[in-house]
Amino acid sequence: MNLTEHYNQLYKKSKDVILAGNYNLDSQINDQSDSRFGITLLIRPSEKIKASIQLFLDELKALEPEQYYYPNSDIHITVMSIISCYEGFTLDKISIEDYIKIIQESLVGSGKIKIAFRGVTASPSALMIQGFPADESLNNLRNKLRNNFKKSALQQSIDSRYTIATAHSTVMRFQEKLQNSKKLIEITEKYRDYNFGEFTVDKVELVYNDWYQRENNTVHLSDFSQRCTQ
Repeated sequence: MNLTEHYNQLYKKSKDVILAGNYNLDSQINDQSDSRFGITLLIRPSEKIKASIQLFLDELKALEPEQYYYPNSDIHITVMSIISCYEGFTLDKISIEDYIKIIQESLVGSGKIKIAFRGVTASPSALMIQGFPADESLNNLRNKLRNNFKKSALQQSIDSRYTIATAHSTVMRFQEKLQNSKKLIEITEKYRDYNFGEFTVDKVELVYNDWYQRENNTVHLSDFSQRCTQ
């Protein structure tokens, strides 16, 4: 996949939707009874990059304070949604050790993952930081995970919603009617090619999470060092 082209097409399409007022509001962000949970393998960007992202979000918050903004603790890149969030999923339904074993096997020889966060794109319901892997290491890991999990008898829903191929990070979701969609797009345009920084992944994390990856609803299951994967 040509990521630049993909992000550009997504932005152009979503920009038109947002300006026309046809964007989607997420009505479940503040729903305390939301019981959608799953397990995810993810990467967290460096603190320096997250600080840079928050400067962008600060501008948006001044304009649109009622929207949902990701705190540093929740910013992530999804490596693989192993069990996509669904209502009523709990950890007692699976054996965590079996999942850890397959992930460890998949990481062997997968190579160091380096990602550059450059520019902003959008969907009809959110704003995202564009991630660009330096090489095929992330895709290679994803393919190994796909193959190894599909060969197993473990519960999984890999690629059931869509085949993950990007390295973006969602940082804002629309939860209320926008006060000024034109100005929102103006701020977004300013950061369309902004260099938020580059980082080398030192670990990937397996977590039990809600739909929004909120820290207070997340159970940390395991860390996997990227130092030992070459």
